[in-house]
Amino acid sequence: MTVFGALQELRDRPLGEQASARQARKGFRQRIAILRDNALFGEEVVEARDLGLKGENFYASARNPPYWQRAEGATDSLWLRRTVAQKLLRVNARAADAGLELFLFDAWRPRQVQAFFHDVWMPRELQRRDPSLTGAALVEEVERYWSAPSQDAGSPAPHATAAAVDLTLRWRDGEMLWMGSLFDDVTALANCDRFEDLDPGNFSFSDQEARANRRLLHWLMVEEGFAGHPDEWWHFSWGDQLWAALTGAATAHYGLAEIPQP
Repeated sequence: MTVFGALQELRDRPLGEQASARQARKGFRQRIAILRDNALFGEEVVEARDLGLKGENFYASARNPPYWQRAEGATDSLWLRRTVAQKLLRVNARAADAGLELFLFDAWRPRQVQAFFHDVWMPRELQRRDPSLTGAALVEEVERYWSAPSQDAGSPAPHATAAAVDLTLRWRDGEMLWMGSLFDDVTALANCDRFEDLDPGNFSFSDQEARANRRLLHWLMVEEGFAGHPDEWWHFSWGDQLWAALTGAATAHYGLAEIPQP
């Protein structure tokens, strides 16, 4: 038995094909309705750390490669719907058996932050790499990683619902597990299945470790009911429109979140 104990099985379990998840993402905000007449629709938000979860808002710090700047409008808080936070606590309890815990990078995200990365930073970076990328092709590539900001109650960006969370695994109060890329690496390296098809005769130990750790995070979250973003190993949600699209649910539970004012 390894240091991961019973969780080793999750590190060894393949993710499976992700093509259907990528297809399901297309147009999900226009396709999936939010059911307002449900007990969860108006659920309160909580500060994740007040419940015992660990984390630091990535966009509120200048120690955040590849940006190296605090995003204007960023919050220091990690607001989540209460049910989502409670589910994360259950994931944490399971991870604790191996001396691990979740570490949150982001939860509810202000519209100003979403707009900066969707409208400014990401298109500028993509065009720096490929000046020919313009128009609809540019928008499509941007939105592989950054949803368009919206105040439309029927079509909120996932993080605006406080039901989406970006996170990783780390040793309790210690080093993060190796996942094979930076958080927010906006390239195919971030795809959750990036390391699934390693050549058994020509692989690095780094890639093998990244594959095992991505699998562990994925299955811990999915087995608690979360849906993982196929192109971002760190992004999971429960109850929002993306979750509904990826799990086959007919409707979403959550729309725009109401955040307590200081």
